[in-house]
Amino acid sequence: MTTVAVVGGGITGLTAAYRLRRELGAHADIVLLEPGRLGGKLRTEDLAGGPVDLGAEAFIARRPEVPELLAELGLADEIRYPSGLTPLVWSQGGLRAIPTRTLMGIPSSAESVAGLVDAATVERIRREPETPVPWAPGTDIDVHTLVASRFGEQVVYRSVDPMLGGVYSGRSDTIGVRAALPALAAALDGGAASLTEAVAEALPEPRPGPVFGALERGYGSLLDALYAAAAPRLVHAAATRISRSDGRWVVDPVGAVDGIVLAVPAPAVAALLGDVSPLAASAAARIPLASSAVVALALPTDDGLPQNTGILVASDSPLTPDASAKAFTLSSRKWPHLAERDVTLVRASYGRFGDDAIVDAPDDTLVATARRDLALATGADGEPVAARVQRWHGGLPQYGPGHTEDVAELEAALAAVPRVEVAGALLHGVGVPACIATARTAVTRLLADLTG
Repeated sequence: MTTVAVVGGGITGLTAAYRLRRELGAHADIVLLEPGRLGGKLRTEDLAGGPVDLGAEAFIARRPEVPELLAELGLADEIRYPSGLTPLVWSQGGLRAIPTRTLMGIPSSAESVAGLVDAATVERIRREPETPVPWAPGTDIDVHTLVASRFGEQVVYRSVDPMLGGVYSGRSDTIGVRAALPALAAALDGGAASLTEAVAEALPEPRPGPVFGALERGYGSLLDALYAAAAPRLVHAAATRISRSDGRWVVDPVGAVDGIVLAVPAPAVAALLGDVSPLAASAAARIPLASSAVVALALPTDDGLPQNTGILVASDSPLTPDASAKAFTLSSRKWPHLAERDVTLVRASYGRFGDDAIVDAPDDTLVATARRDLALATGADGEPVAARVQRWHGGLPQYGPGHTEDVAELEAALAAVPRVEVAGALLHGVGVPACIATARTAVTRLLADLTG
């Protein structure tokens, strides 16, 4: 009987366990090690009588991984799409339209950010193509350095930082161009004459249909279905050591196994691979993590809330000097299926890499802070009928400059280690589709080793 250990019970680990069960059959021993709650950075809880996602709430609908997986599990009819309303940006004391035709907030033209930045910045962007962009093919720098040097810091603080904060819980100066914006790096490598031209080249072609999707019952329905289909032997413990014995791997505290999939955050990968592959462990150890918190509010009415899907907060315009929200999701505006509830649902997000002290504030402090910030941004100050706080300690890896090189080093070193694979958000994308894709790749490689 083949025994495989999957270390980590988030979306990546559950997908890996499911894929292994499908390929190895009912008699394989799929051991899932997870000391805490299954789901990792995904969590669905009841709020005011219905399910609400307290982690990621959406997926990129144009990527195939989530729809294909849902179809396999009989959940295709769970997919819901957003309302079509647009988000806003809080900047300079007011709500403003979000820039259009941007790449993660980097404008493709001066008109993209007109009204959000001053006239001098608009003129600077308009004249930017007159000066060749200083980019050496194959190199990498942080997003802040690149954008500020070409367009000025107002663009960074009011357009780019809000977008990156929502995706990575980071800032433009902690995120590298090559890992976060590969299409932009490719355009620059290919000789784009300016940053404006590179952004225009990197922007995807407009396509019909919604960009994002969500699940009617939240991600919990997908997690439950994956666990049921995988039927793993669940061990409520963390893997503490990996070693080799008699041609098999030994995972403490489980024992001997034939193969391993590591689906845990970068520091845990580094610790477990220390004796197995020091090079891979060193590469994983160079990937830092950011912490964040989500406060979900169920309001009795929608009084004061704008007709928009959410509000991003410019990093040079905090709502208050201390512990300002970085974003609001106006969930009942964004998702028609949530608008059918008897309450109005809003999520407030806190915490960025290097500035996450608010994450450990008491629940009542976080709820009060979220209510204050929402009132400042919109005027909505109703007493919530219910609230939930969810903290994500080390929730998101930071894709800093050189991240792609670190990942390449990790994967190259691990290729020399038989029947051990790594998957998850530390590799090739932090979103749910990217995590599912890495799980599938890891299982494919592992099965080739096991059967080859």
